Amino acid sequence: MKKTDAATEKILDLSHTAAADIFSQVSYPWEALPLIKEFIIKYGSGLSPEEYDHPEEDVWIHKSANVYPSAYIEGPCIIGAGTEVRHCAFIRGSAFIGENCVVGNSTELKNVILFDKVQVPHYNYVGDSILGYGSHMGAGSITSNVKSDKKNVKVHFEEGDVETGLKKFGAVLGDHVEIGCGSILNPGSVIGSNSTVYPLSSVREAVDNGSIYKRQGEVARKI
Repeated sequence: MKKTDAATEKILDLSHTAAADIFSQVSYPWEALPLIKEFIIKYGSGLSPEEYDHPEEDVWIHKSANVYPSAYIEGPCIIGAGTEVRHCAFIRGSAFIGENCVVGNSTELKNVILFDKVQVPHYNYVGDSILGYGSHMGAGSITSNVKSDKKNVKVHFEEGDVETGLKKFGAVLGDHVEIGCGSILNPGSVIGSNSTVYPLSSVREAVDNGSIYKRQGEVARKI
């Protein structure tokens, strides 16, 4: 993938998130990560109490959402209409969760935007990441959001590495991305829309829209 192909409008349909305004301030989706906390607090303060419960400071949950009693939710957090937050989910704050999403058993979220209809249903860790409309992470797949050397994260594009200036950045998934079970999305992974990552993969690069990622160096185009 070239850097120009990773621009927000190339991989994300902003009509499928109530957080669209945050992306008007940036060119590339990962640039929104430092803005999520403040955005949620501002956006949440304007939500209607007729539509959203406000159980504690900086937490807003749509009345149609189904949140299991065993789930832990720390603000700031917004949970959209029709979303299901299952047994022992751990939401650590700065999580903007769209409509009709699934946050599954023992899944952990931190500093994320989940577009509508995102599914992270089984033992997933998603930190400092943005997941596009209808994307799905298979059981046990995770985002790794900090490099082992603790240096700032780079995104690996065809024309060379791009510095993000971020110490914590997991992944950006475009719309309708499918991540196979047990996969690791290493810091700075960008997966283009309508792409599939094979199970047990370890991704370290930017992947074109409409691709099948089999392993490093083996990426095919969907027909």
